[in-house]
Amino acid sequence: MVRSLRALLFQLEPERAHGLALGLMRLVGLLPPLQGLLRALFRAPDHPVRAFGLDFRNPVGLAAGYDKDALGWRGLACLGFGHIEIGTVTLRPQPGNPRPRLFRLPKDLGLINRMGFPGRGAPFVARQLQGKRPSGLVLGVNLGINKETPLESAAQDYQELMEIFAPLADYLAINISSPNTIDLRRLQARQELEALLTDLAHTGRSLEAQTHRHVPLLIKLSPDLSEGELDDALDVIWSNGMDGVIAANTTLAREGLRSQLRAEAGGLSGAPLRDRSLQMAYHISQRMGEKLPLIGVGGIMNVEDAQTRLAAGAALVQLYTGLVYAGPGLVKQIIESFSSASGFSAGRGHGM
Repeated sequence: MVRSLRALLFQLEPERAHGLALGLMRLVGLLPPLQGLLRALFRAPDHPVRAFGLDFRNPVGLAAGYDKDALGWRGLACLGFGHIEIGTVTLRPQPGNPRPRLFRLPKDLGLINRMGFPGRGAPFVARQLQGKRPSGLVLGVNLGINKETPLESAAQDYQELMEIFAPLADYLAINISSPNTIDLRRLQARQELEALLTDLAHTGRSLEAQTHRHVPLLIKLSPDLSEGELDDALDVIWSNGMDGVIAANTTLAREGLRSQLRAEAGGLSGAPLRDRSLQMAYHISQRMGEKLPLIGVGGIMNVEDAQTRLAAGAALVQLYTGLVYAGPGLVKQIIESFSSASGFSAGRGHGM
């Protein structure tokens, strides 16, 4: 049934197909009998992980970008994820870039998107996160700035978003690496990043003092950083007391693509991003060790990709494009592989 539904969705325009799939997950989240059915279908053994001071029932999560407005996350949790990252959420509603803005590259097992953070805004998303949460699920919220926000005012947007979502989330991710918001990636440069994270660290301490609860703050980085730029960013992230890194966002690179739509503008995800994201994971792990835990994302299309990323030092992995091509059963397959005789060797900081 799942394969038939996926084949049907692939006949539709990608963004429409995604909307229908997300609508189905929203329906599942509203109907307990459907939740029970999906949980039974995708049930996998626990594989506990501790990272960023949080306990995860398994290391497999859903990446930001899939459920931008927190519409289907309760249904998506039934697929077996240990964590789900909502967003990217902006302070104010915005339409994003003109359509079409999402493209499948089936010959390359990739996607190109130039969405531009479309969404209904922080107040709407905050309402969707209130109420009962699925048992055992860790919830993250990915934060971004509005298109019209000047770069010099970015910290204010992020700070206001932190104040809204710190009471609702287990961790917050700062998105400074999307290629689809003009100039956003400039915030990854040492001087700009230092100024931004100084402000965000101050806000984090203030919120912790008010709530007596620490909400980990993670920074999502671009795969297009040079090694020197990545090292600069890691130094600033560590020195400002951030809790971890997410590597990596989508890439502007197009080397080796075969699909007809390869020249479309936007960020590329999926299998073409695998090697670069893996290299980033190795580099971050070797340079930072256990001091700066890593979520590995980008090009995780199968069990081997997940195992390799964890063995490279990632504490957790996230899926998006892999779900599009392999289907939701990929979550269960990855988790079950951890207890199989596959020779899997966990990376640092897994708590396995």
